[in-house]
Amino acid sequence: MTRKRVGVLISGRGSNLQALINACKKRDYPAEIVLVISNVPQAPGLLRAEAALIPTLTINHKDFPTREAFDAALDAALNGTQVELLCNAGFLRLHTPGFVERWRDRHLNIHPSLLPAFRGLHTHERVMAAGCKISGCTVHFVRPEMDEGPIVAQAAVPVLAGDTAETLAARVLEAEHHLYPHALALVASGAVFVKGERVCDSNKQAQIPLFSPPLA
Repeated sequence: MTRKRVGVLISGRGSNLQALINACKKRDYPAEIVLVISNVPQAPGLLRAEAALIPTLTINHKDFPTREAFDAALDAALNGTQVELLCNAGFLRLHTPGFVERWRDRHLNIHPSLLPAFRGLHTHERVMAAGCKISGCTVHFVRPEMDEGPIVAQAAVPVLAGDTAETLAARVLEAEHHLYPHALALVASGAVFVKGERVCDSNKQAQIPLFSPPLA
């Protein structure tokens, strides 16, 4: 089996990166992480990659005069490592339209809500304020607009009586750690593809159903 070469972009602790690293250790997993890039020097997630013997690189966005220049440096590093698929895992920078277009339908992001609901920041506080009974997370292909793009997979979790934004965030994060490896496997194996602005199953030509993570 030829594995897809994956790059991962991080800004912080890298818990979703760790979930992807763990998945890639399985011999039958269709992807391997070949590079981890952080825009934040000494981001804790870099230590996770180094512990797994994955090459790392810091490209500090503050060293560049424009977003375009920063994204050009990202692009050069990814292409120089022959990355085929790109995953944002807690990467706290918006990409320029040119970068997004160069990686179109090869670039994934995970967001802690059931998109298209609750795009943007402070997701869990907004879910609680709205009185929602269900929340969750979404893996989608990146588009220029924040938290837009064809949805690869989603996982739902309950909003429980007595929840706070913090307890809900922890439950959603646990679901993310199952969902992201699942979604990357679908894309890397060719099990799904983008048709228009929908993600379709390569066999059934239909949307992928809701994913149910094995939560405790």
